[in-house]
Amino acid sequence: MDLVFRALVLFTGVYLLLRVVGRRELAQMQPIDFVLLIVLGDAIQQGLTQDDYSVTGALIVITTIAAIQVSVSWLAFRFKRVRSIVEGEPLVLVEDGRVLEGNLRRARMAVDELAEEARQQQIAKLDQIAWAILETSGKVSVIPKSGQG
Repeated sequence: MDLVFRALVLFTGVYLLLRVVGRRELAQMQPIDFVLLIVLGDAIQQGLTQDDYSVTGALIVITTIAAIQVSVSWLAFRFKRVRSIVEGEPLVLVEDGRVLEGNLRRARMAVDELAEEARQQQIAKLDQIAWAILETSGKVSVIPKSGQG
């Protein structure tokens, strides 16, 4: 039962950490980020299993984490409130060519990064955008104004 409790606590802790890091950062991982994930995985493993190196202990931990993931996914599917907590909400960055500075700050995103996203979608200027939305996946959806793009 100790392994189940440890798995639950560490799953929650890692989930909260990833929410704090932000969806934008997770969508654009650099090589150093992968190194951090590997080190984080090793540290979590030590906290999960402590001195238990048995196959049974590993299976208990894996099963517990899988059950938590399936349960959270089901709850997010079933209840909109849970979905908004687990996945977050899309964030409007540009509305009718006007950059929403407050939302950009909230996303920890510079105007230059937004302009880069627009250029990648063949939009030269931010004032040509009807809507730019930071999706829950961390990607930016850009919808050009009618007759442009």
